[in-house]
Amino acid sequence: MGLLSDPNRRKALTSLLTRLNTPICVVCYLAGIAWFMGLAFEPFTLRTYMSENAMGSTMVEERFPAGERALATAREFAAHKRKVGGMPVEWLVKTMQARGLEVFTQSFTRTLPFPDENKERYMVRGTNIYGILRAPRAPRTEALVLSAPCSPDNSNNQAVGLLLGLAQYFRSKMFYVEFDCTSLSGFFSHHSGMDYTPLQGRAGSIQAALSLELSSDVITSLDLVLEGLNGQLPNLDLANLFHAFCQKIGVLCTIQGKLQRGDWDTAEGYTHAVQTMMLMVLKQASGRPWGDHGLFLRYHIEAASVRGINSFRQYKTDATTIGRLLEGMFRKLNNLLERLHQSYFFYLMPSLTHFVSIGYYMPAFGLLATILLLRALDLWVQLGTPAQVTEDGAVLFIFSYYKSFLSPSVLVPSFKPSMVISHLTGVALYTLPVLSQETAVEHFPVSETEAVVLTAIAIYTAGLALPHNTHRFISGEGTEQGWRVLKLVALLYLAVLLGCTALINFSLGFILAITLVPAAACVTPHMPKALTALAMVLLSPGCTLLYCVFIFQELQEAPVTLPEGWMLFLSVISQGILDHSLYGSLVYPLLALLIYPCWLLLWNILFWK
Repeated sequence: MGLLSDPNRRKALTSLLTRLNTPICVVCYLAGIAWFMGLAFEPFTLRTYMSENAMGSTMVEERFPAGERALATAREFAAHKRKVGGMPVEWLVKTMQARGLEVFTQSFTRTLPFPDENKERYMVRGTNIYGILRAPRAPRTEALVLSAPCSPDNSNNQAVGLLLGLAQYFRSKMFYVEFDCTSLSGFFSHHSGMDYTPLQGRAGSIQAALSLELSSDVITSLDLVLEGLNGQLPNLDLANLFHAFCQKIGVLCTIQGKLQRGDWDTAEGYTHAVQTMMLMVLKQASGRPWGDHGLFLRYHIEAASVRGINSFRQYKTDATTIGRLLEGMFRKLNNLLERLHQSYFFYLMPSLTHFVSIGYYMPAFGLLATILLLRALDLWVQLGTPAQVTEDGAVLFIFSYYKSFLSPSVLVPSFKPSMVISHLTGVALYTLPVLSQETAVEHFPVSETEAVVLTAIAIYTAGLALPHNTHRFISGEGTEQGWRVLKLVALLYLAVLLGCTALINFSLGFILAITLVPAAACVTPHMPKALTALAMVLLSPGCTLLYCVFIFQELQEAPVTLPEGWMLFLSVISQGILDHSLYGSLVYPLLALLIYPCWLLLWNILFWK
């Protein structure tokens, strides 16, 4: 505190930070990247452990015997789907009632703003079929959910058969909480524009949920899917519970579709851990739900998806074994005395046995954000006109800063036009692609989806030609003070945006910081225009999204060519807009209304005259 309260020492510190500003910023950037890459090194991570005492032991005896019967039910379910040409709602209701469940249905419809070409639909409609297994000796205030997503095609039939088999088996067991077996033919969300029938049957407060996805009679491994809407993750104890029972029963388990390696001290083992962690980062940054469980998380219900994988390995797992694994997990969840809360909610996982907590990965982002603050401090000092230090030096020093720089007559006119025009461009990027799709379809030979995506790209590109002319409306044109004030505001604005984003979704905030921080730190109007403009475009939010598409495909071991990557890029844009409309994903409005306008402020600085 003495260093900051003493005017002479404070002045010396400020002088040091401004004199070594560029070297410190370079070191912070490299240190931030190195810190993040080091998170996947096993000695730097924490080993997973069960924090909830009620689930600390797997000493339960799993006796589920009806795996073959469940597969027979799955084949019967598939036959009825082919017979009716869609979801056999009546058959499912009768079958669940025959197993002793209280069965109810709920219909829902939602018209999309434009057609979803990936799933070939313009309207989302379906029926949720849910059966409640009442707890015979409990107050019926709590519930667990086992769900299986259904679709008209042949996917996930085995999950429905196993769900029905488990429901019949659980009927003979003693549960202290109610059990909800749900067959979902689509997503349900209390979102604007969703039409749905009211719930007729109600159970207790949902404590946890598992979504089961099986599309083959033969399963070689089970993959755990954690990423939910807007980057939300379930409590880490749910992942620990899954891994504990996989180890006990002998089921091969993966995360991000990758098996764990034991050779962490080799280059191959470290690379494998980095790839696994990066896949989680990219999925979390997308903001979309990667399974049915993702929509439970928005209601503070701990949920995950268990996805069966048939990769033709020699290791095989039958339906009976999977049923016993689910039985063990639900029997342990049945012992909960309160909601899962003792373990972490913010984490990254390079493997199922190790995790990186928020206290370990946030310094990587903090090092990048420090660059913005250091550059802002440097501009602050350059803009200030400190007077001679006297006995009241501190007061006079601060007063001169405020008088010369923070005067409304100087500050507001310097950046107000740029802020307004940049954000109006962002509003256009957010609203016009959907609103103008009909006009685009009438005048150009494109579909509705293509019209929305191409309009968004056109507005994004056209925005580059607008803000850099706003200097004509700014007082003090041609002076150094004008662009420095604008850059100072842009740096602080970007620091706040990235900081708030990282608190909600670290992965998204960190990825944006990797590209935006160098652009914000280096841009000035005195740099070579053509070369700097190219670098600014390559570091823009749109190009960052394009890079992520190619990196994701490489990590998935499914590399694509440049044309294929471009088509995936267009698909990601359309899906981002649809996810925002259907589920309430915040990534698209964040990029369009806040991140892109902030980048336009930096673009304005480059073309300052």
